[in-house]
This record gives sequence, structure tokens and C-alpha cells, in this order.
Amino acid sequence: MANKSIESVLQENRVFTPSKSFAAKAAIPSMEAYRKLAGEAEQDFEGFWGRLAREHVLWHRPFTRVLDESNAPFFKWFHDGELNASYNCLDPHLKSQPDKVAIIFEADDGKVTKITYKALYRRVCMMANGLKSRGIKKSDRVIIYMPMSIEVVVAMQACARIGAIHSVVFGGFSAKSLQERIIDAGAVAVLTADGQFRGGREIPLKPAVDEALAMGGCETIKSVVVYKRTGTVVQWNAKLDVWLHDLLNGQPEVCEPTWVDAEHPLFILYTSGSTGKPKGIQHSTGGYLLWTILTMKWVFDYKPADVFWCTADVGWVTGHSYTTYGPLACGATEIVFEGVPVYPDAGRFWKMIQDHKATVFYTAPTAIRSLIKAGGTLPKQYDLSSLRILGTVGEPINPEAWMWYHETVGGGRCPIVDTWWQTETGGHMISPLPGATPTKPGSATFALPGIFADIVDETGRSVGKGKGGVLVIKKPWPAMLRTIWGDPERYKKTYYPEDYKGQYYLAGDGASFDEDGYIRIMGRIDDVLNVSGHRLGTMEIESALVANTRLVAEAAVVGRPDDLTGEAIVAFVVLKQARPNGSEAKRIVKELQDWVGKEIGPIAKPRDIRFGDNLPKTRSGKIMRRLLRSIAKGEEITQDVTTLENPAILQQLRESIN
Repeated sequence: MANKSIESVLQENRVFTPSKSFAAKAAIPSMEAYRKLAGEAEQDFEGFWGRLAREHVLWHRPFTRVLDESNAPFFKWFHDGELNASYNCLDPHLKSQPDKVAIIFEADDGKVTKITYKALYRRVCMMANGLKSRGIKKSDRVIIYMPMSIEVVVAMQACARIGAIHSVVFGGFSAKSLQERIIDAGAVAVLTADGQFRGGREIPLKPAVDEALAMGGCETIKSVVVYKRTGTVVQWNAKLDVWLHDLLNGQPEVCEPTWVDAEHPLFILYTSGSTGKPKGIQHSTGGYLLWTILTMKWVFDYKPADVFWCTADVGWVTGHSYTTYGPLACGATEIVFEGVPVYPDAGRFWKMIQDHKATVFYTAPTAIRSLIKAGGTLPKQYDLSSLRILGTVGEPINPEAWMWYHETVGGGRCPIVDTWWQTETGGHMISPLPGATPTKPGSATFALPGIFADIVDETGRSVGKGKGGVLVIKKPWPAMLRTIWGDPERYKKTYYPEDYKGQYYLAGDGASFDEDGYIRIMGRIDDVLNVSGHRLGTMEIESALVANTRLVAEAAVVGRPDDLTGEAIVAFVVLKQARPNGSEAKRIVKELQDWVGKEIGPIAKPRDIRFGDNLPKTRSGKIMRRLLRSIAKGEEITQDVTTLENPAILQQLRESIN
């Protein structure tokens, strides 16, 4: 539960107004135009969304009802309408711009491949037909565990084309994480690759799939389709495995779309929760597609001549919304990148912007901070004059990094859209509009038209200007998650808790209004860590540590601020042996870090592991994580500790952190 008021100590008075020349050509050219749209949503909520859905989405069967709230919070949008997401992304462009480049793919080694809309359509149809030949049909779940590539976009689009529900698993996740998601989704197939290249290294993928299936519980899997990317030798199960090139051989180049109702699940994307079990965030087809299109046009001010680059992996929602669906539905040319920003050197991003003449660049504050550290003056060595909009995503950006991005990358002329949104929201919720909104470094500014955001205290009352509290969304919106896959009660409890009247969507972030009504995101209010833009549940990491039954008796995980990754993971561990020191402690730390990397993935490895004889607990047995957070940050503990069963442990843990 949040405090009644969360105070923001950060004051920011710098304001950057859109240039008149930019605003004149923008989709939303002024704050007056923004207020007009927002006012339309206030005066006629359903009329506003209905108008936009008819104008921006192609319907096979038009909807007659915009919003069904009869079973709130399980809202339905446009549910009697029929459409297909892949059809919206590909088919209209076959007539209007078949030879326009859809994807510019740059491999880790720098090799560039371009594919037109006509060719992309053919590839998607062939893969869709290939999936059907393996018995995959509408509503089946398909796990996609592939590298960044043209093929991964084709795979997602092919699933959408036949009405199969895809669930992309980030290629950095472990076999165990993959197994858990296969089981939870009840998937019938895995689409993978022999391996991937990142930073000049080959990283295997197919062996992790083999390991996941060998763990058991994955009997629903009938096919493993393998894209030959690295050419490395892989184990082969003739009953399950098929090479992608063999699957595509001879397949027809046309596949009629499977029409689905607007509420049909387009995908499930797993995100960590505050319990050990990952949450399958379920998104619909119609409402989600509408919002990715609108935010492309509003927030990124999409123009037909744009070369759009979202650097996010498709394993995260940003890659879904702003690589696989939004840009293609708008008919954009987009960049897809296999590698990492600092290979072969820290100029990689800037060279790619120069070479491909990127106009819109969307990346994470973590990447920005890494690039500042690796070479803060490097962007000036490249021609970045093609850029017209910069964007950030994944976590709040600190004002200093914002200013560097603005001045060094954008040359002081590119508006920055600092976007706040979540896996659950489907697309941007709070963001500047580049032609309209005066921006403040570190602030996501205002809610987009049709999004009713507020900051409230623990009773659900708005805190007003100049104060902080808990961020909520007061009305449903088309791209919102529909449920947690297979767990509707958890959905209600997590996102529509009774503490907030059961009516407001609880974002789980703390935020504050400044005196001008600008929103500043202040970080998570629950036990979910944001590491390099990735949300990781503390409970999931704790569960992984405790799964090492040979060494670990108990564990608690918290975050501490980190200049590079946003938050660093700190684990407090009680071992089954005496508390170690010196080289023995270092050896066990390394062993446990590697253990977590195998259980969950390298991204979840704790930065620090500290050992204690026990953990600070209340008499009822609850671990006091807020005290551990204070210790991890090096803060003096000012909270009341009289409820602790073992207050002396605090001093031991404080000493262990030094």
C-alpha cells in the first residue's frame, strides 16, 4: 500500500517548446488540438473510440457496439466486429505500395537485408500455410523463441494470420523459464532457431528448447520449427523437429486471413509478477491494433517517408507494438537489428542511424546511459541529421541523460517523447506529443487523449498538483490487457484491487504531479524491479535462489538505484552453512549468480549477494523488505523496527553490504 503522499524531491524548471516548423507539419500540431481530442473523449467516450476505430482499422465485419462494461473489469471492445491483425499490417499495402521497403534488417555482423511489403506478404503467407500444415489452427498457442530477425516478425504475423495466439519468449531467458511458459500457455508448437549472434558471439537457442522439453510437462508440443541462423550442429528429434526452410518449401504464397472477433486473443506475453509464477498478459486483436496505430500517428507523428527504428527486442511488449504491429499497420519502413549497441564499438547505433537515414529513434534510458558512459561525444562523429524525433521507453529517464540525448544525439532540434506505458497497457499512455507538448526533462508530461490517468492516495482520492501518490487509470481503454491467461482472479486482484474501489486500473507505479500538472513517474510501488527496462519480480528471483536446496535456506531480493541499469538486484541470502567470508564468500556468490542465470536468465543475476544469519522478520514471519531496501541503498534506517522479531540482524546485514 502506498503512503498517502509520495514526495518528489526532483524539481525541473527547464521547458522545451516544439518548433513552429515541426508543429506546422505534425499530426497533432498544438496543445489546443490535443485538448480538443481529449475533450471529445470526455464528452462522448464511446463515440470518440468508435470514430477512431472506424477511421484507422480495416474491419471484415463492422462492429455495432464500442464498449461492453457489463462484466467489469473484464471489458470488451468492438467485440462483435471481425478483423485480422496481419491483414491490416500487410494486405492494404499490396495495392498502394508493394515495392516499398517494409524492413531493413541489419545483422550483428553488419550485413543488411531489405524486404518489401510484397515480399514480406509472401513470406508471411508461406509460413502461415506451413504452420497450418503442422495442424496449427485458430486459438492454438505458439511459443516463439527466436533472434531479432525478419523471420521473427514473419513468425508473429503468420500466427496472427491464421488466428493462432503467439507468445514470444525473450531469447535471453533460460530453458526453465521457457518450460514454465510452454506449460502455462498449453502451447502446441515452438518456433525457434539453432542460435543467434549478439556482440560477435554465437548464443545457442535450440539446445534450450530441447532442455525445456526434457524437463517434462510439455507434452502439448507437437512441433518445433527451427530457423537455420548460425549453421551450428543441433540435436534433432525427427518426430517433433522441422527446419523452417523445409517447412516453407512448396508452400503457397497466398494465405487467406482467418477472421477473428475483435476480442480474440492476439498474443500472450509473460511478465514477472510479485509471486513466483509468471503472469501471462493477454491482449485482444481489435483494441490493441487500434492503439498501436494511433500511437504511431500521434506520439511518433508517423509520416510515409519515415525510417522508424525501435531498438527493443520483440521478446518485450515494445517490440510487439512498435516493431511487429504498429509500424507495419501504418505502412512504415522500419529497422530491425540483431546485435547490441556497443558492438563492434559504441558508435554502432549512431552509424546505423547515419547509414539507414533513420528519422525516428526509440530506445531505452538504459541504452542511453550505457552509450554516454561508452563514448559521450561519439554521436558528433556521425551524420545524424536525418533524425526528427527521439523517444525513450522502459523506465523514467533522468534529466541529465535527457539533456544529453536532446543536445548530443538530437542536435537540440528533435522533440523527445518520453513514453510511459506497460506490457499491460498495450501502448503509450502518458507521453508528449512532439508537435504539441512543451517538454520537461524527466517528465512523461500528460496522458494521451482518451486515457484518464490520475495520481491518488491510498483511499483513491486524487492528490492534486504538487504532490505524489499512486498512478491509476480511471477508465478502460481499447489496448488494455483483457486478463491474466488462465487466472482471472489474479487479474482482478492485481490490477483492480478493492483498495482502489475495484474500479481503477492500478499501474503499480508511484508518480507525482508538478505545479503545471506534468506527470513524473517515480518507480514501482510493489516488489517488481526494473532492470535495464525489464520488469522482474523479486519473488521469482527469490524462488530461483531458494531452488538451490544444497546451499540456500532463505533469500530476499530488493533493488537499489543504479546509474546504468536503473535498478540493480541485491539479494540477501541465508545459507545452510555458516556465514562465509573472503574467498569462500566470493566463490558462493559466483555460484549463486550463475545458478539464477540458469534458472531465469542472465538478466536476473543479482549484482550483489549478501549473507546473513537470518533475515529481518516481523513476529508473524513476514520479511521486512523495506528495511532491506534501506540497507541496500546505504540509508540510515528511520522506520519503526519494534515489530521485528530479530532487530540485531539489521546491524549484521548493514556490515555485510559494505
